[in-house]
Amino acid sequence: MMLPTHAVVGVAIAVPLVTFAPEFAPAALAGGLTGGILPDLDLYAGHRRTLHYPTGYLLAAVPAGLLAAAVPMALTVSLAFALFGATAHCRMDRYGGGLELRPWEKSSEQAVYDHVRGEWRAPKRWVPYDGSPHDLLLLSAMAVPLWFVLDDPFRLVVGCALVVGVVYAALRQWLASIAPIVFGHVPDWLADYVPDRYRN
Repeated sequence: MMLPTHAVVGVAIAVPLVTFAPEFAPAALAGGLTGGILPDLDLYAGHRRTLHYPTGYLLAAVPAGLLAAAVPMALTVSLAFALFGATAHCRMDRYGGGLELRPWEKSSEQAVYDHVRGEWRAPKRWVPYDGSPHDLLLLSAMAVPLWFVLDDPFRLVVGCALVVGVVYAALRQWLASIAPIVFGHVPDWLADYVPDRYRN
């Protein structure tokens, strides 16, 4: 799924604290947002493997959540929700399409790497690909209610994520068509950082 969807889901995970523990809500929302984004920082360095830990984040999130409940403070709450957001991100990637430039072609069976099992997990394709109408629908279903529940700056973050998601979804297939052209002309010193899927 696209990064805006992951970011908004990370925020949504923390929303209950707005009502039940408002003093910790900013830390939880910031943590959830960070965790929702964090795994995709490996986009150009072993994407869906280097920073994606579908089992590892979960194993870390459980004790972090218990610690936050036992010792509630901004740091522990933020850490717990960052791990919850990262866990959700990696799990969501499994439910999307494969790791390929044109995932609607269904040519890849690599969704996310599971370091515990030492193997790639296959995509379920419940959301066919990042930027698909299904992905945009999921993003919208999460973002619109959050817009009314949250205050700034998180409402602004959610609004920006929705706008970026709409634009990305509209351009998704066109971007896949021009990527090999654009990345085929990068300088030699950057060529090693261009994923193979962008060359096809």
